[in-house]
Amino acid sequence: MAAEIQPRPQARKPCLLSKIEAFQEVVTAAAIIPKEDGVISVSEDRTIRVWLKRDSGQYWPSVYHTMPCKFPLSVFMSALLLIPFSQSDWFSENNTNNTLSQLATDASCSCMSFNPETRRLSVGMDTGSICEFILSEDYNKMTPALTYQAHQGRVAVVLFVLEMEWLLSTGQDRNFTWHCSESGQQLGTYRTAAWVSGLQYPSTPLHPHCYRRLQVTSLCRGGMANIHMKGFEFETRHAFVGDQSGQVTILKLEQDSCSLVTTFKGHTGNVTALCWDPAQRVLFSGSSDHSIIMWDIGGRKGTAIELQGHNDKVQGLCYASHTRQLISCSSDGSIVIWNMDVTRQETPEWLDSDSCQKCEQPFFWNFKQMWDSKKIGLRQHHCRKCGQAVCGKCSSKRSTIPLMGFEFEVRVCDSCHESITDEE
Repeated sequence: MAAEIQPRPQARKPCLLSKIEAFQEVVTAAAIIPKEDGVISVSEDRTIRVWLKRDSGQYWPSVYHTMPCKFPLSVFMSALLLIPFSQSDWFSENNTNNTLSQLATDASCSCMSFNPETRRLSVGMDTGSICEFILSEDYNKMTPALTYQAHQGRVAVVLFVLEMEWLLSTGQDRNFTWHCSESGQQLGTYRTAAWVSGLQYPSTPLHPHCYRRLQVTSLCRGGMANIHMKGFEFETRHAFVGDQSGQVTILKLEQDSCSLVTTFKGHTGNVTALCWDPAQRVLFSGSSDHSIIMWDIGGRKGTAIELQGHNDKVQGLCYASHTRQLISCSSDGSIVIWNMDVTRQETPEWLDSDSCQKCEQPFFWNFKQMWDSKKIGLRQHHCRKCGQAVCGKCSSKRSTIPLMGFEFEVRVCDSCHESITDEE
């Protein structure tokens, strides 16, 4: 995948070091092996591969492991032969091929978590199980350890928490579970509104005062709940959960129970990625609405800053604390590096009005003012800098506002356009 920044021409770009091309199906997860020139990958072709860089500069698999099918092919064919022909007409050539293909797909690797300290690799499967392996010190061998029957459907996310010796996971069966990684015993489960698709691991405690401030923070407008993303804070055992309405929920985990702490809202689309800055105690959330929101949890002020730099769904987030840079990737094929070591401005809430807050022309639903003034109603827009409701004539200008996170040109009212400085 080319490391390319699409939103704005930049003087500095990520440098593409290597590219591994050896997969027949979608790569569902990959992780860099710290202190090694190595990569671990899992794919929908049911393979787990450990890639080590050779002297030639190319990556070759030192481990190539294929997970077994969900349903043995021999058993399926035996059952097919026992069915009378008159009852098996639906097993046409196409149906048979589709069924066999589905059996293989159901056993594909859906996610993974790698802990470099213990060299423990946890792989979630489409079957609902989680398979754990221990990698050798030279990463040339992988030994099976435990298998968890964690879910009834595809495992969406899995995370090993070394400090708690817990294995956290979520699946399409809408259950969030945590197991003891030593015994394999399930410790607890929490039913979510829908399936969760990711996990992130914060490492600093949350203060109760943060909940009260975040509870009133709001940036977006409506949606239906569908759980998509989570983070975990081991010292206070808190989990962050994002859903399809753009809402982030804070849960507190106990040894065998889970309780709701609070929720706060930010996106117009489902949350697809979470990332935690342990130093500043800031939570980043990415969404299918193309945006990223920075939640200042540690500051206890309820501040939420929006970052707009992608043309499609945000797929992943990673934070480099030593350089204070946020790295985001998207379905638009771009990788964006955000400098978070600057003072950014909070995105304003959009104001409601029945008429333009600049020229006072009525909007098209304001029938009374339209009748009284004998004017045609106008469409409502919003200035991204001040949040005021304005008409198209009063917001004809466009501008980037990097300090507010707008890397693309966005709609601003004419007065705000004149006030934007070069620093902004």
